[in-house]
Amino acid sequence: MHIRLLAVGDRQPSWVDDAFGIYSERFPREWKFRLDAIPTVRRNKKDKSRQAMEAEGELITAKLSQTEQVVLLDERGKQLTSKSLASKLSDWQSDGRDLCFVIGGPDGVSDTVRQRADMTWSLSELTLPHGMARALLSEQLYRAWSLQTGHPYHRD
Repeated sequence: MHIRLLAVGDRQPSWVDDAFGIYSERFPREWKFRLDAIPTVRRNKKDKSRQAMEAEGELITAKLSQTEQVVLLDERGKQLTSKSLASKLSDWQSDGRDLCFVIGGPDGVSDTVRQRADMTWSLSELTLPHGMARALLSEQLYRAWSLQTGHPYHRD
């Protein structure tokens, strides 16, 4: 199974890249993890963000494979504990399909992207900056893997 993050926003603060890199470099090689960043569509004052969100949705769906499992990161999704994420990761691995996590743009994602998602996962009930979501996702995936393998990173 290959895992990737498809995220809108190609310019992040250095701390985001640093935090994201610390954990993603620890992922198992067989994941062949990668980040695919999509540029944020420029917003104008009169479009009320719907047009930009739809344009970003088209860019996202164009990069999704028909066979991938898609997990949308959204504050309205299902919350998971670290242990339940580890269990979910095992389920995804057993499924055999590649896995793609999606973080939308500043205004969220289009209905098309939402409908394409196999699961919608909330990292928190808090609204997070998208860079923070990237860092948190990478840490939680590493934690889930460490739970699966008995690695001492996670402590109860």
